Amino acid sequence: MLEPEHGPVTQVEHTFTRCQVCVLSCLLLACLYVGSLYVWRSSLPRDHPSVIKRRCASVLLVSALSPAVVKVWMHWADIQVDASVLELMGVRLGGLLPAAVLPLLLTVVFYLGPLVHAAMDDPAGFSGELQSALDVQSWRLCVGDAVWLRNQVVAPLTEELVFRGAMLPMLVPCAGPTAAIFTAPLFFGVGMATRCSGCSYSVNTDDFMCLSSQPPSAVVPAHLHHITEQQRLHKDNMSIVLTVSGMQFLYTTVFGAFTAFIFMRTGHVVGPVLCHSFCNSRGLPDISAALQHPQRPALLVSYATGLLLFLVLLFPLTDPFFYGAIPVCSLAPPPTSACQIQ
Repeated sequence: MLEPEHGPVTQVEHTFTRCQVCVLSCLLLACLYVGSLYVWRSSLPRDHPSVIKRRCASVLLVSALSPAVVKVWMHWADIQVDASVLELMGVRLGGLLPAAVLPLLLTVVFYLGPLVHAAMDDPAGFSGELQSALDVQSWRLCVGDAVWLRNQVVAPLTEELVFRGAMLPMLVPCAGPTAAIFTAPLFFGVGMATRCSGCSYSVNTDDFMCLSSQPPSAVVPAHLHHITEQQRLHKDNMSIVLTVSGMQFLYTTVFGAFTAFIFMRTGHVVGPVLCHSFCNSRGLPDISAALQHPQRPALLVSYATGLLLFLVLLFPLTDPFFYGAIPVCSLAPPPTSACQIQ
């Protein structure tokens, strides 16, 4: 008579323990990612080529180990699905082309205002921006630039693979797909509280393609590591650093939720990586500059149009119809239809 009564209780306890281990596993990944950056102690600034190379090697190693963390978690939690670990992490071929193109197109639409803004400020206009983007010599310079490689390649790839690809499959069985979208960025924000890769203070360069504007995870010199480094370098007073730290944490969380949404809707990590890289190249939209621009009305219309189109196209361009079965959805608790984030 007592067995049926204890069954549900045991199930609840198991679920609670699974969630605890899920949270600890996500924290472990965040700490491994950040800790790998602290292995290298140097008095050189973060933008020094030697510092960049060592830290990039560290985060690439952690990214390579992240599937093993997910595999161990699946074994402990007794998760059995048809998909492989890499497929759950968004590394798969099915629907790859639309997963690479459509989310990036959605992000470009959101940046319609900043793109128009940049074209207005370019003496050559839109044609000049396009020529800069297609210039082979510019790309060669970028590929040889350690800061560009960090901001546009290594940081987006490793951060999305670890903080989205590895963490979301562990969060979905516990929190559900919708809650996981808003939970994962918290680990990203906490992890980035001491991060030092992917940040650049230079926002103006002559070369469009090598623009080293602040990426979504490093919009301003902020978070704990940035606070300590800024103080060590005597660049800013503490009140300014703390203010921009809060701004960065907020933006990091919002951006993380967006890329997590893309991951859950497409089942691919390539979309979040490309969106991350594009946003890194453009930086945070400068609304204040648009408000002071001589052609302010036209610019504000372009900013508003971009935002409106982004909201209208958000669900259509991320419709799972384009991407096939979403492997991570097989981990979602009932009802599984909730995984479609309608």
